[in-house]
Amino acid sequence: MRISIVIRTLNEAAFLGDLMTMIARQVGTPALPAFETEVVVIDSGSTDDTVSIARAHGAVLTTIPKAEFSFGRSLNRGCDAATGDILVFISGHCVPIGTDWLARLCAPVADGTVAYSYGRQVGTEASHFSERRIFAKYFPETSAVPQAGFFCNNANAALDRAAWARHRFDEALTGLEDMALAKAIVATGGRVGYVADAGIWHHHDETWATVRRRFEREALALQSIMPEATLRRRDVVRYIASSVALDWRSA
Repeated sequence: MRISIVIRTLNEAAFLGDLMTMIARQVGTPALPAFETEVVVIDSGSTDDTVSIARAHGAVLTTIPKAEFSFGRSLNRGCDAATGDILVFISGHCVPIGTDWLARLCAPVADGTVAYSYGRQVGTEASHFSERRIFAKYFPETSAVPQAGFFCNNANAALDRAAWARHRFDEALTGLEDMALAKAIVATGGRVGYVADAGIWHHHDETWATVRRRFEREALALQSIMPEATLRRRDVVRYIASSVALDWRSA
Protein backbone atom coordinates (compact mmCIF):
# COMPACT_ATOMS: atom_id res chain seq x y z
CA MET A 1 0.00 0.00 0.00
CA ARG A 2 1.47 3.33 -1.10
CA ILE A 3 0.11 6.62 0.26
CA SER A 4 0.81 9.95 -1.41
CA ILE A 5 0.40 13.01 0.82
CA VAL A 6 -0.41 16.01 -1.37
CA ILE A 7 0.15 19.42 0.22
CA ARG A 8 -1.02 22.59 -1.49
CA THR A 9 1.17 25.51 -0.40
CA LEU A 10 1.53 29.27 -0.59
CA ASN A 11 3.87 30.77 2.02
CA GLU A 12 3.40 27.97 4.55
CA ALA A 13 6.88 28.12 6.13
CA ALA A 14 5.51 28.72 9.64
CA PHE A 15 4.15 25.18 10.08
CA LEU A 16 5.33 23.16 7.09
CA GLY A 17 8.43 21.89 8.90
CA ASP A 18 6.31 20.64 11.81
CA LEU A 19 3.93 18.98 9.37
CA MET A 20 6.78 17.23 7.55
CA THR A 21 8.29 16.06 10.84
CA MET A 22 4.99 14.54 11.96
CA ILE A 23 4.48 12.85 8.59
CA ALA A 24 7.87 11.16 9.02
CA ARG A 25 6.80 9.86 12.45
CA GLN A 26 3.63 8.12 11.26
CA VAL A 27 3.24 4.45 12.16
CA GLY A 28 0.77 1.69 11.34
CA THR A 29 -2.27 0.50 13.27
CA PRO A 30 -3.95 -2.93 13.43
CA ALA A 31 -6.35 -1.79 10.69
CA LEU A 32 -3.51 -0.59 8.45
CA PRO A 33 -0.23 -2.00 9.75
CA ALA A 34 2.10 -1.27 6.85
CA PHE A 35 2.37 1.34 4.11
CA GLU A 36 4.86 3.39 2.12
CA THR A 37 4.58 7.17 1.90
CA GLU A 38 5.62 9.96 -0.40
CA VAL A 39 5.00 13.69 -0.01
CA VAL A 40 4.06 15.85 -3.00
CA VAL A 41 4.07 19.63 -2.55
CA ILE A 42 2.21 21.72 -5.12
CA ASP A 43 3.32 25.33 -4.64
CA SER A 44 1.70 28.39 -6.17
CA GLY A 45 4.46 30.97 -5.81
CA SER A 46 5.69 31.04 -2.22
CA THR A 47 8.11 33.86 -1.38
CA ASP A 48 9.12 32.55 2.06
CA ASP A 49 11.06 29.37 2.92
CA THR A 50 8.25 26.98 1.94
CA VAL A 51 10.05 25.53 -1.09
CA SER A 52 13.38 25.05 0.70
CA ILE A 53 11.63 23.34 3.64
CA ALA A 54 9.81 20.98 1.27
CA ARG A 55 13.08 20.10 -0.50
CA ALA A 56 14.93 19.60 2.80
CA HIS A 57 12.35 16.99 3.82
CA GLY A 58 12.60 15.13 0.52
CA ALA A 59 9.22 16.11 -0.92
CA VAL A 60 8.38 15.81 -4.60
CA LEU A 61 8.03 19.47 -5.55
CA THR A 62 5.83 20.75 -8.35
CA THR A 63 4.48 24.23 -9.03
CA ILE A 64 1.49 25.96 -10.54
CA PRO A 65 1.60 29.57 -11.79
CA LYS A 66 -0.72 31.96 -9.99
CA ALA A 67 -2.39 32.80 -13.29
CA GLU A 68 -3.43 29.15 -13.66
CA PHE A 69 -4.32 28.53 -10.02
CA SER A 70 -7.63 27.20 -8.82
CA PHE A 71 -8.10 24.96 -5.80
CA GLY A 72 -9.22 22.03 -7.92
CA ARG A 73 -6.57 22.49 -10.63
CA SER A 74 -3.70 22.64 -8.14
CA LEU A 75 -4.85 19.42 -6.45
CA ASN A 76 -5.29 17.66 -9.78
CA ARG A 77 -1.73 18.54 -10.72
CA GLY A 78 -0.49 17.37 -7.36
CA CYS A 79 -2.36 14.09 -7.79
CA ASP A 80 -0.96 13.71 -11.31
CA ALA A 81 2.53 13.93 -9.83
CA ALA A 82 1.70 11.42 -7.08
CA THR A 83 2.11 7.64 -7.38
CA GLY A 84 0.13 6.37 -4.39
CA ASP A 85 -2.90 4.09 -4.24
CA ILE A 86 -4.41 6.53 -1.72
CA LEU A 87 -4.17 10.30 -2.05
CA VAL A 88 -4.06 12.20 1.24
CA PHE A 89 -4.66 15.93 1.42
CA ILE A 90 -3.55 18.15 4.29
CA SER A 91 -3.14 21.92 4.39
CA GLY A 92 0.37 23.27 4.84
CA HIS A 93 -0.67 25.03 8.05
CA CYS A 94 -2.07 21.87 9.65
CA VAL A 95 -0.13 19.42 11.85
CA PRO A 96 -1.21 15.85 12.74
CA ILE A 97 -2.05 15.37 16.41
CA GLY A 98 -0.68 11.83 16.72
CA THR A 99 1.65 9.36 15.05
CA ASP A 100 -1.29 7.16 14.00
CA TRP A 101 -3.10 9.96 12.14
CA LEU A 102 -2.26 8.71 8.66
CA ALA A 103 -3.13 5.05 9.26
CA ARG A 104 -6.44 5.92 10.93
CA LEU A 105 -7.41 8.35 8.17
CA CYS A 106 -6.57 5.90 5.37
CA ALA A 107 -7.81 2.63 6.88
CA PRO A 108 -11.48 2.93 5.76
CA VAL A 109 -10.31 3.83 2.25
CA ALA A 110 -7.80 0.98 2.14
CA ASP A 111 -10.39 -1.62 3.16
CA GLY A 112 -13.02 -0.28 0.74
CA THR A 113 -15.52 0.93 3.35
CA VAL A 114 -15.45 4.40 1.81
CA ALA A 115 -13.85 6.06 -1.21
CA TYR A 116 -13.24 9.37 0.56
CA SER A 117 -12.54 9.97 4.24
CA TYR A 118 -11.84 13.12 6.22
CA GLY A 119 -10.58 13.62 9.74
CA ARG A 120 -11.12 15.86 12.72
CA GLN A 121 -9.82 19.43 12.81
CA VAL A 122 -9.04 21.16 16.09
CA GLY A 123 -8.20 24.81 16.64
CA THR A 124 -5.35 26.08 18.78
CA GLU A 125 -5.31 28.69 21.51
CA ALA A 126 -4.47 31.24 18.82
CA SER A 127 -7.58 30.37 16.76
CA HIS A 128 -10.53 32.73 16.68
CA PHE A 129 -13.30 31.61 19.02
CA SER A 130 -15.69 31.55 16.04
CA GLU A 131 -13.40 29.21 14.14
CA ARG A 132 -13.11 26.82 17.08
CA ARG A 133 -16.91 26.75 17.20
CA ILE A 134 -17.04 25.88 13.48
CA PHE A 135 -14.52 23.08 13.99
CA ALA A 136 -16.60 21.71 16.88
CA LYS A 137 -19.74 21.74 14.72
CA TYR A 138 -18.40 20.12 11.57
CA PHE A 139 -15.70 17.89 13.09
CA PRO A 140 -17.23 16.31 16.23
CA GLU A 141 -15.70 13.74 18.57
CA THR A 142 -17.69 10.81 17.12
CA SER A 143 -16.81 9.08 13.84
CA ALA A 144 -19.30 8.23 11.09
CA VAL A 145 -17.89 5.64 8.67
CA PRO A 146 -19.69 5.79 6.35
CA GLN A 147 -21.63 8.99 6.90
CA ALA A 148 -24.84 10.32 5.41
CA GLY A 149 -24.40 13.00 2.76
CA PHE A 150 -21.32 14.30 0.98
CA PHE A 151 -19.75 16.86 3.29
CA CYS A 152 -15.95 16.59 3.16
CA ASN A 153 -12.93 18.82 3.77
CA ASN A 154 -9.54 18.56 2.10
CA ALA A 155 -7.62 20.19 4.94
CA ASN A 156 -7.44 16.61 6.29
CA ALA A 157 -8.71 13.92 3.93
CA ALA A 158 -7.87 10.67 2.12
CA LEU A 159 -9.17 9.67 -1.31
CA ASP A 160 -9.04 6.43 -3.27
CA ARG A 161 -6.93 7.13 -6.36
CA ALA A 162 -9.32 5.29 -8.66
CA ALA A 163 -12.21 7.47 -7.43
CA TRP A 164 -10.17 10.60 -8.07
CA ALA A 165 -9.27 9.37 -11.57
CA ARG A 166 -12.96 8.80 -12.39
CA HIS A 167 -14.15 12.20 -11.22
CA ARG A 168 -11.15 14.55 -10.66
CA PHE A 169 -11.55 17.87 -8.89
CA ASP A 170 -13.63 20.57 -10.57
CA GLU A 171 -11.09 23.16 -11.71
CA ALA A 172 -13.66 25.92 -12.30
CA LEU A 173 -14.97 26.14 -8.73
CA THR A 174 -13.90 29.00 -6.44
CA GLY A 175 -13.75 26.59 -3.49
CA LEU A 176 -15.39 23.46 -2.01
CA GLU A 177 -13.77 21.25 -4.64
CA ASP A 178 -13.78 18.53 -1.99
CA MET A 179 -17.56 18.61 -1.55
CA ALA A 180 -18.12 18.64 -5.31
CA LEU A 181 -16.03 15.51 -5.79
CA ALA A 182 -17.61 13.84 -2.75
CA LYS A 183 -21.06 14.58 -4.21
CA ALA A 184 -20.04 12.92 -7.49
CA ILE A 185 -18.77 9.86 -5.60
CA VAL A 186 -22.00 9.51 -3.62
CA ALA A 187 -24.10 10.03 -6.76
CA THR A 188 -22.38 7.06 -8.39
CA GLY A 189 -22.82 4.72 -5.42
CA GLY A 190 -19.65 5.49 -3.44
CA ARG A 191 -19.43 6.49 0.21
CA VAL A 192 -17.76 9.15 2.33
CA GLY A 193 -16.69 8.74 5.96
CA TYR A 194 -15.65 10.91 8.90
CA VAL A 195 -12.80 9.61 11.09
CA ALA A 196 -12.79 11.50 14.39
CA ASP A 197 -9.60 9.92 15.72
CA ALA A 198 -7.53 11.07 12.71
CA GLY A 199 -7.13 14.60 14.02
CA ILE A 200 -4.99 17.58 13.07
CA TRP A 201 -4.23 20.94 14.63
CA HIS A 202 -5.49 23.59 12.21
CA HIS A 203 -3.45 26.80 12.51
CA HIS A 204 -5.17 29.80 10.99
CA ASP A 205 -3.91 33.36 11.35
CA GLU A 206 -6.46 35.08 9.14
CA THR A 207 -7.76 38.62 9.32
CA TRP A 208 -11.51 39.09 9.36
CA ALA A 209 -11.29 40.39 5.79
CA THR A 210 -9.58 37.16 4.72
CA VAL A 211 -12.20 35.07 6.51
CA ARG A 212 -14.96 37.02 4.75
CA ARG A 213 -13.37 36.48 1.32
CA ARG A 214 -13.04 32.77 2.05
CA PHE A 215 -16.71 32.45 2.95
CA GLU A 216 -17.71 34.46 -0.12
CA ARG A 217 -15.68 32.12 -2.38
CA GLU A 218 -17.24 29.08 -0.79
CA ALA A 219 -20.75 30.54 -1.04
CA LEU A 220 -20.28 31.04 -4.78
CA ALA A 221 -19.04 27.46 -5.13
CA LEU A 222 -21.95 26.12 -3.09
CA GLN A 223 -24.40 27.74 -5.52
CA SER A 224 -22.91 25.58 -8.25
CA ILE A 225 -22.70 22.40 -6.16
CA MET A 226 -26.18 22.70 -4.60
CA PRO A 227 -28.33 24.97 -6.79
CA GLU A 228 -31.40 23.63 -5.00
CA ALA A 229 -30.28 25.23 -1.72
CA THR A 230 -32.02 28.55 -1.10
CA LEU A 231 -31.93 30.92 1.85
CA ARG A 232 -34.94 33.07 2.67
CA ARG A 233 -34.82 36.22 4.78
CA ARG A 234 -36.49 34.53 7.74
CA ASP A 235 -33.97 31.70 7.51
CA VAL A 236 -31.13 34.22 7.80
CA VAL A 237 -32.70 35.80 10.88
CA ARG A 238 -33.29 32.39 12.47
CA TYR A 239 -29.74 31.16 11.79
CA ILE A 240 -28.16 34.34 13.14
CA ALA A 241 -30.28 34.28 16.30
CA SER A 242 -29.62 30.60 17.02
CA SER A 243 -25.90 30.92 16.30
CA VAL A 244 -25.52 33.93 18.59
CA ALA A 245 -27.39 32.12 21.37
CA LEU A 246 -25.30 28.96 21.06
CA ASP A 247 -22.02 30.88 20.85
CA TRP A 248 -22.96 32.97 23.90
CA ARG A 249 -23.76 29.82 25.86
CA SER A 250 -20.48 28.20 24.83
CA ALA A 251 -18.45 31.33 25.63
